[in-house]
Amino acid sequence: MKVTIQPGGLTGIIQSPASKSSMQRACAAALVAKGKSEIFNPGHSNDDKAAMDIVSRLGAKLEDLNDGTLLISSEGVKPVAPFIDCGESGLSIRMFTPIVALSEEEVTIKGSGSLVTRPMDFFDEILPHLGVRVKSNQGKLPLVIQGPLKPADITVDGSLSSQFLTGLLLAYAAAGASDVAIKVTNLKSRPYIDLTLDVMKRFGLKTPENRNYEEFYFSVDEVRNDTEAQRYTVEGDWSGGAFLLVAGAIAGPIIVRGLDIASTQADKAIVQALISANAGIAIEAKEIKLHPADLSAFEFDATDCPDLFPPLVALASYCKGETRIKGVSRLAHKESDRGLTLQEEFGKMGVEIHLEGDLMRVTGGKGVNGAPVSSRHDHRIAMACAVAALKAAGETTIEHAEAVNKSYPDFYSDLKQLGSVVSLNHQFNFHE
Repeated sequence: MKVTIQPGGLTGIIQSPASKSSMQRACAAALVAKGKSEIFNPGHSNDDKAAMDIVSRLGAKLEDLNDGTLLISSEGVKPVAPFIDCGESGLSIRMFTPIVALSEEEVTIKGSGSLVTRPMDFFDEILPHLGVRVKSNQGKLPLVIQGPLKPADITVDGSLSSQFLTGLLLAYAAAGASDVAIKVTNLKSRPYIDLTLDVMKRFGLKTPENRNYEEFYFSVDEVRNDTEAQRYTVEGDWSGGAFLLVAGAIAGPIIVRGLDIASTQADKAIVQALISANAGIAIEAKEIKLHPADLSAFEFDATDCPDLFPPLVALASYCKGETRIKGVSRLAHKESDRGLTLQEEFGKMGVEIHLEGDLMRVTGGKGVNGAPVSSRHDHRIAMACAVAALKAAGETTIEHAEAVNKSYPDFYSDLKQLGSVVSLNHQFNFHE
């Protein structure tokens, strides 16, 4: 699918999408917490749908209530299917694999798209230490897992992704971990672990002591009553919301609602980047106001929030001078190799990007040209190009634009609601 965006201004009020980071963790926590869980403001992205399908295959019963609430009833991990399919969700594959290992039954874990090329050696190395049988395709999908997982003292490498640790923490809690610790070296994306621990607490799961992100210790304390009903509201998504905020700073004025400035989500750091770029931004209790201003180059460390690279590049394209962004090494194992993809696709729009080890340098303020670009099947690349197109010289056509369904299926319709001229090359529902 192709989407064509004409340059122009935005105006109006928009609600941020539901956080898939929050939604997927809530589905996993509801599964292992047992009992009934009510999830308010559930997301409907492809990744969210994958998580809901996974927990249903692992034995949970899901019901959509009339008011939009999702009810999940669970008796724990009791697989009702021989496999789960994580789609293209990196969080799902890394988080649910240790949870699958709670069962004595053999379960195959599948995925699609870029997920089949991502390294899964982590599980080959760690899970056997926990009594789990693992068979992989030379460190890639599919994985065949058979538990039950038995919590033990282990040390894991946190440099590739914090998502592996998220799955282990949830699995340890569900398995009744007592007087054991998970030690972590070089942990990246610490805010996402804060989110995981917060979700665990809200669902009444036994939550480990966080010892400076170097060790997570499960004490011998009693766990909660499994019959207690849980209620959880999915936060607004700072990852998707970041694109709306940058769009407002470039082409506003707009008002974005539904983003909690006190959130533990790593990508709320976009606010600091906007402030550093001298963007027109006003943060109020229930909304964030954006308007165009003279943007200037900035420096930003995205090591703990690598998903911000695409909106940061869109922002930097309109900032006078050279913007320097650290954390490029975190981009290789995404839906695309995002460092190279951003360099090549924004290069088509006349934006000069240099990659030097862990540093990205973006030369902005020289004008952005409308051009044919490709998402490379990467949802965040599609959104970054669309945002950059809002004030480009000429129209921009995005190939494989449907990639946004992975995380933000309403993205193009939200841009249209704000006044952007967005057209499709064939009959297609924006949020199909």
